[in-house]
This record gives sequence, C-alpha cells and structure tokens, in this order.
Amino acid sequence: MGDRPLLEVQGLSHRFGRFQVLQGVSLRVLPGRLTALIGPNGAGKTTFYNCVSGRFAPTSGRVVFDGRDITGLPAHRVARLGLLRSFQITNIFPGLTVLENVLVPLTLRDGQGMDVLRARHRDPGRVAEARGLLECLGLDAVADRRASELPYGDKRRIEIALVLALRPKLVLLDEPTAGMTPEETDRMVALIRDLAEGSGVTFFLTEHDMNVVFSVADYIYVLHQGGLLAEGAPAEIRADRRVREAYLGGSLDP
Repeated sequence: MGDRPLLEVQGLSHRFGRFQVLQGVSLRVLPGRLTALIGPNGAGKTTFYNCVSGRFAPTSGRVVFDGRDITGLPAHRVARLGLLRSFQITNIFPGLTVLENVLVPLTLRDGQGMDVLRARHRDPGRVAEARGLLECLGLDAVADRRASELPYGDKRRIEIALVLALRPKLVLLDEPTAGMTPEETDRMVALIRDLAEGSGVTFFLTEHDMNVVFSVADYIYVLHQGGLLAEGAPAEIRADRRVREAYLGGSLDP
C-alpha cells in the first residue's frame, strides 16, 4: 500500500442555492486500502460522490486523483483518467447477453465503436478477456443468458464487470448491496473482498448496511450533516460515541 493517496479531497463544499450540503470535507483514499464513507440519511454521501466523480462541480475545495487536480472536470473526463463509479441502481444493457454486456465497454475502450456482435465474432482476444472477467465475478455460467433474465444480485455483478472492463484505478461503489437478499449480500461482500485483495483496483464504497461496512472496510470516514464527524479503523468507528449518537439511538448494529 503506497503512502501517496490515490484520491485526496481537500475542503470540499457544495451548496444547492442556500442549502449547504457539504462543509469542508477532507479525506484520503490510499491505493490498495478499501475505504468506506458512511453516515445517516441526508449526511451528504451522494453529493460527495457526485462532486468527486464529476457529476457536480463543487462550490469550493479540491479533488486530486492520482496526483492530478480534477476539480470540476466532467464525469466522462474523470472516467478516462481511471476513476469510475458503480451506481446504486443497476446500469446495464438488459436486452444483451451477459457476455455482450461486458463486450460493450471492452469495445469502446479499444476505440472500436459499439458494434458488439461483430466484435464478438471478429476479435477472439476481446471475447477471451470478457469471459475472464465473467469468471472472476462468478458469472461465467450465465454468459450467454440475457441480462434481463437474471436475479438482481447478478445484475449488480454485471455492473461491476462493466466498470472493471475499463481498467480503472479507483472504483466508487455506491450502495453495492442495496435491494439485495441476505444471500445476495453475502455473495457481494465476498466478491468485494476478493476484488479488493486480488484485482489491483482500489475501492471506495458508501453503504447503508453496517455489517457490510465493518466486514470489508480497512478505513472508514463518517459524514454527518455535511461535515466529517470521525475517521478511523472499523473498531475505532464502532466504539466512537459521537458516531453512535449520529445513528439515532447510539447503535451501529443492525
């Protein structure tokens, strides 16, 4: 794990009209360290992600990614630099097969346009890469099924495959277990752990399920009312009185 942060956010603030959503938030994501951002509903987590990923331009502050100031850059330019976001709502191609879904970003990444079916027959190397990603994500058995036919948990895995196909340096995971059954959540937690340890990609997640956060995160930041309330290792955050009070009643347990 390197000492230089892959992502460094300095004094980030954002407002909508008179409503201050973020207030001077500063944090660092080190390469190889699975970092989590948590907070009660309305804490500002989604706005923070939107500012970092380029959907919103912050009102003030800086966002530095891999040594480069990306403050205010649009999302497509941020993505090209290797910072990608997996959304809370699945963002896949339901009419394509699972394999064809993964071929879309691979084809676009290589500058070949969106003729996925032709690319499938013309470039066996790209198909092999897609199948390798599916195997890594436990989707190889459903590669030739339409994405629309699969359960919700598998659709979320496809979404992660689409992101990984673009060879990111940092992935923002936005509520990766939202809407999942307990069994799907367990499989997603295991997948995140495996990817964080073996893919070479750094992950930064926000998640409402504290069991998930405490089981996968190496380091946690806590937002409350738009400001940074606490930071530390999972055991420190679990024991922090201020964090417990912020979570309505003094417990971080589900």
